[in-house]
This record gives sequence, structure tokens and C-alpha cells, in this order.
Amino acid sequence: MKNRITELFNIQYPLIQAGMIWNSGWRLASAVSNEGGLGLLGAGSMYPEVLREHIQKCQKATNKPFGVNVPMLYPDIDTIIDIIIEEGVKIVFTSAGNPKTYTSKLKEHGIIVVHVVSSVKFAQKAEAAGVDAIVAEGFEAGGHNGRDETTTFTLIPMVREQIEIPLIAAGGIATGRGMLAAMVLGADGVQVGSRFVASEEASSHQAFKKMVVEAKEGDTMLTLKELAPVRMLKNKFFEDVMELYTKSPSKEDLQKLLGRARAKKGMFEGDLEEGELEIGQIAGLIHDIKPAAQIVRDIISEFETVKKEVSSL
Repeated sequence: MKNRITELFNIQYPLIQAGMIWNSGWRLASAVSNEGGLGLLGAGSMYPEVLREHIQKCQKATNKPFGVNVPMLYPDIDTIIDIIIEEGVKIVFTSAGNPKTYTSKLKEHGIIVVHVVSSVKFAQKAEAAGVDAIVAEGFEAGGHNGRDETTTFTLIPMVREQIEIPLIAAGGIATGRGMLAAMVLGADGVQVGSRFVASEEASSHQAFKKMVVEAKEGDTMLTLKELAPVRMLKNKFFEDVMELYTKSPSKEDLQKLLGRARAKKGMFEGDLEEGELEIGQIAGLIHDIKPAAQIVRDIISEFETVKKEVSSL
């Protein structure tokens, strides 16, 4: 399967594993890359030296391309960028910040830069900043998200219409059917997050993975827009947030309730009551925990099968 994304990253399939905090360590990234996709390390949940360790372990576990996802709203960002350069990482996905900040520096070191956006406006700004490709993510996606609640299958054709560089669709994609649909609408590839949370190699807690598998339609919701919009599973913490909203809270009130390390408590430590459990709407279509390589094979197999089916329409 060759197209602009496979050629850009030198990979077999235009399938990228999202760099999700507390989920995307070296085991998951290397497993996806070894199977022909592009694995990403989630730098957002790693101290700088922990990231360095994961990069080095990933380099030993695969001879295929892999990358690092860098949310620019996190601290130590300058140190993280320096480590990425020092360790010879060749692909970086940036998000939650201005793409102008580091794109030039990264590209000066021969690094391919991709930026994650949630709107046409920011896609255009990222292209103008010189990135090599764009991930357009709809509000179905788990974790931190766009404020406009534009769905993936609305966003992709609108972004495609306005940019020339390669486009990757994200948000609500976990199957070969979803991958094909996104590419019909104009994407050159897809980024998959939630499906890889429920993988054996994901670094998230087993209790969280089990809750993802058990999730049904309507079990997630986007909230905390006043701080940074985040989609999460409904649990006690979520209900506490909803209760606070009935009292017209200030940003400070919301921040006090959120506190620190909620996502770590939920996804990494397995506190299903008090933790922030970030996952996408597509969780309702995820029914098992399996090896990451099998997930890649399943998605690509279904993609090829469905492509043949629709050719007769």
C-alpha cells in the first residue's frame, strides 16, 4: 500500500498509532512499527530522562521508523525537544501549541514534523509553519480535544479542501471500515488511538483497558472546556465534575477539582473512580484486548476486504 503517507514515513501501511499519554510506551510503539504501521511514543506523560529511556528501548526493539508525540502545553518542552534531537528521532508529531515554535528547529535536524489540529484554521496555520503533514482530529477522539465539536468526517473534507500537504484523519477510527471511509473523504492515512489502548503492549493499567472494552455507546463525554476540553469515560470523577457545573463554577473551581495527575491516577494507576479515564467514543466498538500487531493486521485486512466490496457499488 503506497501513498504520500507511507512514502513520507517510509512505512508499509498509512496507519499511525497515536502517542497517547500513559498508554504509548516503547513496547506499543515498537510493536506497531514492526507490523508496518508507525508507532509513536507519548512524551506527554514522560519526564525528559524517561522519554530518553523509551526512545533508546524503542530503537533496540525495532529497526523500523517510529516517532514521538509532543504536546507542547507540558513543562520541560525545550529539554524534550533537545533529547529528541540528541537521540536521533526522525519523526515528531506536535500538538496543543503553536507549530511555529519548534518546526524549523526540528526540520533543521532532518526531522519530519506533523502537527495535530482540530480545525481548518489551525490546519492552514500549520501548513504555513512548514510542517510536513497534518493530523486533523475530530471531537470523537479521546483525551484533549477541540472546542468546536467538529466531527472527524465533517472535518476531514473541509481540511482537505484547504491544504496541499498530506492529511491524516484521527478521532473515531478503530477499524478497517473507518480507515477506508476516512481516506475516501480525503485523508491520506489514519491515526488510531483508542483501539491501541486496548492492546497487550499499551502501558496503561489493565483495569482501565478492561473498562474500555466494557464501554458502550454514550459512556464517554467531552467536558472541562474552560480548562482544556477532554473526552473521558463516565465515572465518579466525571460525575463530580458534572455536579460542580450545576453550581456555575469558575475556572479556578474546576482546576481545584481536577487537581494534579488525574490522568495518571486513572489510566496508569487504575483508579477507576477518582481517575481521569481518557478514551474516544469509538470505545463502544472495542470488544477485546489483543496484541498490537494483531490490531494492525485486523485493520488492514478489513480495509482491503471492504475496499473490494464497495468497488461494486
